[in-house]
Amino acid sequence: MEQRSNSFLMNEPVGKLMRKYAVPCIISLLVAALYNIVDQIFIANADYLGSYGNAANTVVFPLTVVALSIAVMIGDGCCAFVSISLGAGRREDARRSIGCSILLCVLSSLVLTALYLVFMEPLLTLFGGRVNEETYACAQEYFFWIALGIPFYMFGQAMNPIIRSDGSPQFAMFATVAGAVANILLDPIFIFPLRMGMKGAAVATVLGQMLTAGLSAWYLARMKALKLQKGDFALRLGLMRRFLVLGVTSFLSQVSLVVSMAAVQNMCTRYGALDPVFGQPEYAQIPLAVLGIVMKFFQIAISIAVGMAAGCIPVVGYNIGAGRKDRARTLFTYLLAGEAAVGAVALLIVEVFPAQLIGIFGAANESAYYTAFAVKSFRIYLCMMVLAMVNKGTFIYLQALGKAVESTLISLTREVIFGVFLPILLPMAFGLDGLLYSFPVADVLTFVFAAFIIRRTYRELGEGNHTLKEAN
Repeated sequence: MEQRSNSFLMNEPVGKLMRKYAVPCIISLLVAALYNIVDQIFIANADYLGSYGNAANTVVFPLTVVALSIAVMIGDGCCAFVSISLGAGRREDARRSIGCSILLCVLSSLVLTALYLVFMEPLLTLFGGRVNEETYACAQEYFFWIALGIPFYMFGQAMNPIIRSDGSPQFAMFATVAGAVANILLDPIFIFPLRMGMKGAAVATVLGQMLTAGLSAWYLARMKALKLQKGDFALRLGLMRRFLVLGVTSFLSQVSLVVSMAAVQNMCTRYGALDPVFGQPEYAQIPLAVLGIVMKFFQIAISIAVGMAAGCIPVVGYNIGAGRKDRARTLFTYLLAGEAAVGAVALLIVEVFPAQLIGIFGAANESAYYTAFAVKSFRIYLCMMVLAMVNKGTFIYLQALGKAVESTLISLTREVIFGVFLPILLPMAFGLDGLLYSFPVADVLTFVFAAFIIRRTYRELGEGNHTLKEAN
């Protein structure tokens, strides 16, 4: 027997629903972003790790994003499918998609863990781990333990949006926060008094991920809007095609980010070696470490943007399924305004306080070159944060509308076409500075494309208003 209806998604004020779903989602994603950045803060302030450990963390980070990309494809796709199915009254489809998603997540995570352990050396080399011997040794140690925790990480990340689609964004937030708090508490213990080094940072992260996964599994046995049955746990190919297509945008956005990071990190090591300062062995890891820190700050800001948009998915999906395009259009307006505001605040921080930001990451223990390059990187690399936030929010919202093609085009344009080719081309003329300018240039060019799709989407959702008025 089903326990309750989600019809309130069609009746409560749009602004109230956005706050109810977006705020817990933002907090969940912010905390998830802190998993990696907390490691980096403690590693940077450990005198026996410093910038070598920081650079190693940067090398491993894209490989965790690969795991995340698979998890969000499953989780976001299932979340959107469940919301649309509930809005249309197809409760059995909603139930079965969740059971299928659970099995798919577990199997894919085990396969990925095996691949990571087998191909560890070439993977670390691909993302710049060979910049010097100290960095590579740190990266090996860190990645081994992180790879062992991939199944727990993927399960927690995939189930988070599914729990939100069941009408429990607060519990989804709690599960993620609990794991992050565990990581934050364990990191300094393992790294400083126990001096476990990169292994300690990784083990603390994995233990936090295990807690999040355990809480998520506990909730799935006690769902509110849907009660899972034994027969729901099966890999149904027809059903998988229907919900995975809704999550393919999330997958491509993350995977394309990995491709972009591979280009950036390889160009960083290549052109850093040609720099008169960073070409010296004792400073070779600094550009890689600094860019990793800048990207981590960007991840914090983008987590808010993604959280705002992803929090709207259950609301948008339900209303689209129920034929209420007018409410979806209003929510789109609120979302774009919110994304621009978040971007403006983030831009102010990176432009005014770059020295303070890098100070958190052990600048006092490093050379003056470390701080100088970091300040320049923050101010140049992130100078188009407003457009970056709007671009990100737009393609996720389009995913919630079921516009997989448009959403995918925006994501691939940003991360593959501009995110890969600009970091390769611009340094040819401007060296390391060209690498820094590639990021804002990519955001400007992407926004030009996104603005066209935004306008067309508004027009299509507005047509729903006319239909609704005529019906009334």
